[in-house]
Formats: sequence, structure tokens, C-alpha cells
Amino acid sequence: MTATDRRVLTVAILASFVAFLDSSIVNVALPAIRADLGGGLAGQQWVVNAYLVTLGALILVAGSLSDLYGRKVVLRVGLIGFLVTSVAIAAAPGIEFAVIARAVQGIAGALLVPSSLALITTHFGEAMRGRAIGAWTAATSAAMLVAPLIGGLFIDLASWRWAFLINVLPIGITLWLLAGLGTPDVRKPGARVDLLASTLCALGLGGVVFALIEGPRLGWADPIVIAALLVGAALFAGFVLRERRSSEPVLPLALFRLRNFWAGNLATTFVYAALALNGFAVVVFLQETAGFSATLAGLASLPITVIMILGSSRVGRWADRRGPRLFMATGPAIMAIGSILLLTARDPLDYWLQMLPGIILLGVGLTVTVSPLTSAVLGAVDTGREGIASAVNNAVARVAGLLVVAMIAVIAGGDLDLDGFHRTAVATAVLFAAGALASWAGIRNPRREATSHGSQRTE
Repeated sequence: MTATDRRVLTVAILASFVAFLDSSIVNVALPAIRADLGGGLAGQQWVVNAYLVTLGALILVAGSLSDLYGRKVVLRVGLIGFLVTSVAIAAAPGIEFAVIARAVQGIAGALLVPSSLALITTHFGEAMRGRAIGAWTAATSAAMLVAPLIGGLFIDLASWRWAFLINVLPIGITLWLLAGLGTPDVRKPGARVDLLASTLCALGLGGVVFALIEGPRLGWADPIVIAALLVGAALFAGFVLRERRSSEPVLPLALFRLRNFWAGNLATTFVYAALALNGFAVVVFLQETAGFSATLAGLASLPITVIMILGSSRVGRWADRRGPRLFMATGPAIMAIGSILLLTARDPLDYWLQMLPGIILLGVGLTVTVSPLTSAVLGAVDTGREGIASAVNNAVARVAGLLVVAMIAVIAGGDLDLDGFHRTAVATAVLFAAGALASWAGIRNPRREATSHGSQRTE
């Protein structure tokens, strides 16, 4: 790589790194935020979901913004927005302020990941693109690896507020590197942004999430809950209707006519809903019920990331040779067994005997699943549409996590005590099993020869 190539790649990696770092830290910080700012379980849910609502609604739009204004401009706005909101969350005087700041941070986060990948794909030629994306993927995995430990140390040794200030230094470095990047920005003539569709999606998701989070607290018959659910569902239906009629949709519904695309996204819905439920429940349970420190709670899930880093590339090569179907069915089934093993948790908790075996199986299952899932979804579409296919799949994963976190109080039957944790483990296992069934029934292994349209045939 030339010096310019390395600078472009560093900017793309750091821009995504801060978003992944923050997402991994927030779950570890939830008990400390609750103790300091109040809000109960509902407040913890909102701290997670306020970010996911805006991120999930706008991540599809980020590609259009990047085409319209240029990759570097959108990255700069996203970085500055993420910096300002990180400081705002760290200074939050109350839970309401923290939730609002997290929602704005979700807008900034939606600009970072797609734009950083677009910067790579437009700068690097085909010969170097795979290597650059591989380096980007490794760096984001590293963020997930170190974030819980670093966040836990900051929380235990200082305050949860300092955990959100970790982003300040890497964002500052990225802005400096971006300012000195001499490559021309890339814009697409005729690009536009459908603000109405984005608004319908954000308000629709927000209404449904509000009803799911506040329903257990206010009562499901409360007029506010009923109105939020009905209005949210109607607005999201309006979003889907607009996308069906749009000549340049934010969410290209035609892609869902492709078998591996719709089946892969159905599996994504179940698997990533289960992962979000497990990630939230484990760290909160370990701290609030089992009495673990934030650092130890962050370390508890470390085996999952280590196993993924060690095995993902190897599984990807196997899936390329044998096809994704068996891996996508086997991986979630292994994770379902791992979730069932979490039912052995008792008071007092023995992490090594009652938690670690299940967590190891979750890591193995996730490693078996992720690369084949990505290959199946992206391989289903015509050449040149991989970007929008990736964005849709990413949005599906985020919305699935958003909805299941909103339902945690319902699933746990109240708070995340031992009984509530057992209920979430059962629900997680059911979701993983549904992902395995969806993959086995829906996914078809691609044939080696490509069709004239550039996408792969399926057997």
C-alpha cells in the first residue's frame, strides 16, 4: 500500500472503531448508569434502544447521503456528532438527558460505518479491496474484544461517565487524518435522500419500541401505550408502502424476492435478536444479581470474541467450498444449546461451571454462523448491489436487537433476577432454534457457476 492507501484505510478503520467500541461498552455500563441516574430497567432499555432506533432507521439512508455529499463530508459530520454526543452522555444530569443524547448519537453512528466502507470501496481497486476490507473487519473485531474490558476498568476505577469519553482521542486522531487526506471525494450525480421515508421509519420504530418498553410499567391498557403502538405500526406500514412505490427506495423490497436474501435476513432476525437479548441479560445479571464488578462482567463474554477471531476466517473458507446452508443451520443450533446451559446458573453463581460452558458454545456457534450468513446474503444479489444488500442486512440485525431489548421486561417477567435470567435464557434458545430452522428450510447452496445476471444460482 502507498502512504495514501494506508491513511485512507486508517481513517476508515478508526471511524468504524469508535462506533463498535461504544456499542460494546454500553451494556457493561448499564448497571452503573441505573445506580447513578435511576430509571430502573426501563431506563436501561432506553439507553440501548434510543441509539438503535435512530441507527436502524437511518443506516440505510447513510449510503444515499454519502453519494450526495461525498464520503469524507459525511464521515466528518458523523465523527463530530459522535464526539459531541459522547461528551454529552458523559455529562448527563439525568436519565432523560442520557437517552436523548444516545438517540442523537445513533444518528451520528449511522453515518460512520456505511461511509467508512464506502471510502474503502471507492478508493481501493479490486486487487487491494479484499485486503483492505479484511483489515477493517479485523479492527472492528478488536473493538469488540477490548471494549468490555476497557469500559469495565473505567467504570470500576473511575466512573461510567469516563467510559463514554474513551472515544474522544480516536475521534480526534481520525478527524486530523481525514483533514489531511488529499484524495478527491466521490459523489454520485443525481443522488437524493428520501427524508419522508426516513422519518416514517424512525417514528414508526420509535412508537412500537415506546409501547413495548413502557407497556409493562404503565399497563398494556394505558391509552398512551395503545396509541404509541397503533401510531407506530401505522407509520411503519406507511414507510413500507412508500418503499413499494418509490423509484429509488431506501429499502429495496425487490431484493426480498431472492430466496437466499430473504431467508438469510429471516435467519438474521432470529439470530441477532437472540444475541442482543443474551448480551443485555448476561452483563446486567452478572452485575446486579450475581455481584460481579463491571470489569469481570465485561470479561465474562470475552471467550465469544476470542473464538470468533480465531475461527471466523477458517469457517469462511469451509463455507465457500461446501455452501452456507449447513453452517447457518448448525451454528444457531449450537448457540441454542449454549443458551440452555445458562439455565444451570444458581445463587451463589459459579461462573466457571454454570456460565462458561454455555458462553463457549455461544462463541463456537456464532463463529460457525456469521461468515456463511454474510456470504449467503451478499451472494444472492447481482454484482454491484452488495453495498445495499449489506446495509439492509445490517439494518435488519439492528432492528431485531432493538425490538427484543424493548421486550426484556416482558420476557424476564419483571427484573433480571435469577428467575428473570432463566426466562431470558429460554427465550434466547428459542430464537436461536428458530434461526437454525429458518436457515435449513430457506437457504440453498449456490452453484459454482454464475448466471448471466451476475448473481449465483441456487440448488
